Amino acid sequence: MADYDALLLLSFGGPEGPDDVMPFLENVVRGRGVPRERLLEVAEHYQGFGGVSPINRQNRELLEALRPVLDVPVYWGNRNWHPFGEDTVRQMKDDGVRKAAVLATSAFAGYSSCRQYYEDISRISIEGGPELIKMRHFGDHPGFVAAMADHTREALERLGRDDARLVFTAHSIPVSMAETAGPNGGLYEAQIRRSAELVNELVNKALGRDQPWDLVWQSRSGPPQVPWLEPDVCDFLHKTDAPAVVLVPIGFVSDHMEVVYDLDTEARDVATERGLPLERAATVGTHPRFVGMVRELMAEPEPVPCPLTCCPAPRRHRS
Repeated sequence: MADYDALLLLSFGGPEGPDDVMPFLENVVRGRGVPRERLLEVAEHYQGFGGVSPINRQNRELLEALRPVLDVPVYWGNRNWHPFGEDTVRQMKDDGVRKAAVLATSAFAGYSSCRQYYEDISRISIEGGPELIKMRHFGDHPGFVAAMADHTREALERLGRDDARLVFTAHSIPVSMAETAGPNGGLYEAQIRRSAELVNELVNKALGRDQPWDLVWQSRSGPPQVPWLEPDVCDFLHKTDAPAVVLVPIGFVSDHMEVVYDLDTEARDVATERGLPLERAATVGTHPRFVGMVRELMAEPEPVPCPLTCCPAPRRHRS
């Protein structure tokens, strides 16, 4: 068992008001050469929700859910917005924290979903500060799987259809990045498929059904000539012959803007246009099985860090 004396929840961050949106997006894309027109387009998505991303609220809720079940202090820091990780680590140092487990709000392998959090840990670590140990991928952990299965069954109940097809969604990434994910490549997609398979098995077993499932992708960006993982969720909904659909955001731990915009807005608009009954399962959020999973991960032996050759940073295509 690893000897941690704190937990750091390390997340992406999000704006909490209209004036935060553009500075936040500039932090996200710094050094990537993203045109300002694209930032303004994405900013409109946030402004449609009052300039507030739901991710910070959900992180606060997760902190409050974790504190009663952990016997160590719980901290929170972000990559792209307040509270920034570097500020949190300075506070941890002042509080005398020696060694902290780091829970990244991403369950899977890949550059953006794993390697970049290792880079964050290196960047925010300070002399005399706590040793920061990133916990392992957890998309196949029984706690994560059970939480997603429970939320999926609830969505099926709301839809009221026995024949609804489960359509799992995750953030699309460039094919070149997917091919280099993990020590031997392909791990991002493989882990997500395995997680979806496990959730589908639990749901089918609980409901006494034997429904197949699909995996689709969402939230692609970047130059159109760069291939990304497909099919896109909206393209899938345009073409599917399923009588009804439950979208299951397996690739997300909480409701990022990509969930509430790409699924609850764009995908639902496509389903409405087609007359396709559709419901969306909740992300794991503060489900008790997910909260318990964090405690179990902290009780495991200290994970071996990924090799430095794993999930290399992508080549940036400048517009």
